[in-house]
Amino acid sequence: MVAPLRRWGCRQPLLLFILLGKLWGTGAGQIRYSVLEELDKGSFVGNIAKDLGLQPRELTEHGVRIVSRDRTQLFTLNPRSGSLITAGRIDREELCAQSARCVVNFNILVEDKMNLYPVEVEIMDINDNTPQFLAEELEVKILENAPPSSRFPLMEVYDLDVGMNSLQGFKLSSNSHFSVDVQSEANGPKYPELVLERALDREQEAVHHLVVTAMDGGDPVRSGVARIQVTVLDANDNAPMFTKPVYRVSVPENLPVGTPVLSVNATDRDEGVHAEVTYSLVKITKKISQIFCLNALTGEISTSGDLDYEDSSSYELDVEAQDRPGLRDRAKVFITILDVNDNVPEVVVTSGSRTIAENAPPGTVIALFQVHDRDTGLNGLVTCSISRSLPFELEKSVDNYYRLVTSTVLDREQVSSYNITVTTTDKGTPPLSTETLISLNVADTNDNPPTFSHTSYSVFIPENNPRGASIFSVTTHDPDSDENARVTYSLAEDTIQGAPLSSYVSINSDTGVLYALRAFDYEQFQSLQLRVTARDGGDPPLSSNASLSLFILDKNDNAPEILYPTLPSDDSTGVELAPRSAEPGYLVTKVVAVDCDSGQNAWLSYRLLKASEPGLFAVGVHTGEVRTARALQDRDALKQSLVVAVQDHGQPPLSATVTLTVAVADSIPDVLADLSSLESPDNPDDSGLTLYLVVAVATVSCVFLAFVVVLLALRLRRWRTKRPLQASGGVLPSLPVSQFVGVDGVRAFLQTYSHEVSLTADSGKSHIIFPQPNYADTLISAESCGKSEPLLIQEDLGFCKEEDSFVQLTKDSERRYSPTRGKMVREIRRNHRAFTAQRNGRLRQILP
Repeated sequence: MVAPLRRWGCRQPLLLFILLGKLWGTGAGQIRYSVLEELDKGSFVGNIAKDLGLQPRELTEHGVRIVSRDRTQLFTLNPRSGSLITAGRIDREELCAQSARCVVNFNILVEDKMNLYPVEVEIMDINDNTPQFLAEELEVKILENAPPSSRFPLMEVYDLDVGMNSLQGFKLSSNSHFSVDVQSEANGPKYPELVLERALDREQEAVHHLVVTAMDGGDPVRSGVARIQVTVLDANDNAPMFTKPVYRVSVPENLPVGTPVLSVNATDRDEGVHAEVTYSLVKITKKISQIFCLNALTGEISTSGDLDYEDSSSYELDVEAQDRPGLRDRAKVFITILDVNDNVPEVVVTSGSRTIAENAPPGTVIALFQVHDRDTGLNGLVTCSISRSLPFELEKSVDNYYRLVTSTVLDREQVSSYNITVTTTDKGTPPLSTETLISLNVADTNDNPPTFSHTSYSVFIPENNPRGASIFSVTTHDPDSDENARVTYSLAEDTIQGAPLSSYVSINSDTGVLYALRAFDYEQFQSLQLRVTARDGGDPPLSSNASLSLFILDKNDNAPEILYPTLPSDDSTGVELAPRSAEPGYLVTKVVAVDCDSGQNAWLSYRLLKASEPGLFAVGVHTGEVRTARALQDRDALKQSLVVAVQDHGQPPLSATVTLTVAVADSIPDVLADLSSLESPDNPDDSGLTLYLVVAVATVSCVFLAFVVVLLALRLRRWRTKRPLQASGGVLPSLPVSQFVGVDGVRAFLQTYSHEVSLTADSGKSHIIFPQPNYADTLISAESCGKSEPLLIQEDLGFCKEEDSFVQLTKDSERRYSPTRGKMVREIRRNHRAFTAQRNGRLRQILP
C-alpha cells in the first residue's frame, strides 16, 4: 500500500487541484466538498469561512462549530485559517463499504445567530485494497465425463475499492484443459468460473493444480491469488438442481430468534449416494453468519440473531446444493427486512442556555435541538410538542431542528424556574414517544420595590424611656432575590424643636429596628411624626415609604406645682387675714396648684397636713379652699400657721406642700386707729397714705364712702377713749391681739366690700387691689385672683429697716378706675414711705 501512495504523491498537485480544492457549490443553502480517503490528519477540505462569508478570526467570535449526530467526528474547523480539515484518517471502505458514492453529511452551527448550514463532503476512493479470495485454496471436483465448455464456479473475490480501483479481471495459470471466465451482475460482485476447454481423462491425470490471479484496475494494479486443485471424479452425470434459481422472502425486523425464514430445495436425478444432497451457504460474511443459519440436510434457513431494519434492510445469500460425488448447483436467496415501529424518537439538544432574564423579550431562543427517528416511512415521521400552559413555543428550523423560544415576558416572582418537557411522537402504529426535560432558571431583575406590611404605624412609648432602647421594628417584603431583595432602612431628615430628628431616634439600616437616642419627655412634646424609607440593593434601586407616628405616654414624673400662694423673692412669708367674727365655713384663702402631667397623673387633691391650732381650719379636698372649721375665739392666737399638702393620683403619687400664715384680727378700726396715731412721716409725699387709701376706696361709690366715714368715726371715738398706745409711749407690751387697729374690722370690711389689702414688711411691694363689687363667699374674684398678693410679714431681724415704700395698684384696678383715681393712687405712693416705718414697728410687736 506504501508503493501506491508514493506514486499517488507524484500526481498530488494536479489531483488536489481537481478533487480536494473542488467546491461543488452551494445549492439550496448546502455546502459541498470532496476529499480523498486516507489523507493525514489536518488535511485541507474546504474554506468554510469564505463560504460562510466570514473572516477566519470571526469563526470563534460567532461560535461557529460542527454539529453532527455521528459518534465519530471526521472533520474539524481550523480557527486560524478558517478551513475545514480532517480530524483523522478516513477509511472510505469502513465508512461506506462498497457504495458507489460515499457522502458524509453534517451541519455548521453559527452559535450567536442560531443558524445552521448543511455541509456535504464526498469521500473519494483510492486504490488501497487488494482483491482477496474468500479462501486461498479451493478443491474442485469434476466428473471425467464433463463436456467441454462446462463451467464450475470458484470462490468469490472481494475488493473493497470501488470504480476502477475495484476488481476488473482474472488470470489463470498456464494449462491445457481450463480457462477462467467472469460472471458479473450490474453494479454487483464478480464471480469467477472455471471453464473446461478440453475433455478430462481421470486415468491420464486425476488432479490438476491451477493458480487464479484476481486483478483490479488501479494504478498501480493490485492483485490476489488462490490455488485451485481440480480432482477428476468418476462419472456422475447429474448434478443437483434447485427448484428456483432465486428465492425471495420478506420478514419483519422483530422476528424472534430461531424463527424459520424459508426453505430451499434441490433435487438430483441420480440414484444412490449420487442423489444425496447437502446444503451450504457460500459467499457468507461474518455478519450474515451471526444472523442466519442453514440446515444442511433440509435446506431450511432460520434466524440465529436479531434483525434490525435500521442496520440492514435486506440480505443476499448464496445457497449451494452438492451431492456426494461433488456435483453442485447454486441458488440465490433475497431476504427483505420489513420495518416495524421499534425505535423511539431521539432528541439531541445542540445548544441552549440554562438561565434567562425575566425581562427577556418574547421570542428569545432558549434551546436548539434536533429530533430523529431511525425508523422509516410513517414510523420515522416525528412531531414535537410542549405543554400549552407554559410561556414557551417551538419553532421549526432546518433538518429536523427546532427552536424553543419564549412566547411571553417571564416573571421570576411568579415562577422562578421551569422544567420544560419536550414530547416527541412518531406516526407509527402504535406510536412511540419520548420525553426530554429541559430545565430553565429565570434570573431576577430589580422590578419590585420593597413593600411595608402597613402604610402607616402607630407606636406608643412611655416617657423617661432608657436611652438606646428598642422601641419598634418595621419589616418589608421584597419578592426579588439576592441583592435586589436586600433592603436597607433610613429615616427622612427632619427637625424637632430646632434639633435634628437623628438626635432623637435612629434606625438599624439592616433590621429596621428603631432606637430611642434620648429619654422622651411628655411635657416637652407628645408625639413625633417619622417617615421610614426602605430601599433595595438593585440597580437602579427601588424604594418605598411608610409613615410612623410615635406617641409619648405620660408618666407621673412631675410633682404638683403651687401657683398660689407664691413665695416672694425676698424670703418673706405670706399672711392671710381672718376676722375673729368669721363663722364656720368662712373662706380664708385658696391654694391653687397645677401638675404638668396629664390624665390621672394630674388629678390633684388637697389636705391639711399640719396646723398650729388643730380643728380650726379645714381644706377642700378637690378645691383647695381653706375655710374655718369652727368659730374663732378670743383664745385663738393671732398668728396661725397651716401646712397644706397637694398630692396627685399617679403611681406612685407625688406631692408638694405650702405653709400659710393666717393673721386673726378683731376689727378694722383698731388697725386704722393704730395707723393714724403714728408719727408723721419725714417725707411729706408718703404721710397721707392711709387717708388717700380710704379716699380712693370711698370714691368707688357714694354709698361706700358714707359707710366708711361713719365706721371710721365710730372706731376713732372708741380708740380715743382707750388710748393704749399713747399711754405706753409707743410700746404695746400689754395690748391684746384683738385690739390692734381693728384688724377684725379691716377683715370684715374687706369681706363685705370685696376689697383686698395686701401689706408686706417691705413697703415697696405692698399694693391695693380693687376687685369687682358683689363679692360673695370667695377670697378673690375670677378676674383678680391671679394678680393678688397675700399679706406678708417679714420674720428676720431686718424687719424695721428703712426703705422707700409704695402702694401699687394692679393693672386691673388702673384699667377699671378713672384717671382721677389713678392720680390719687400715685399720690398715696408718695406719702406712704414715712408711714411704713411706724407701721412695721407696731406690727412686729403684735405679731412676733
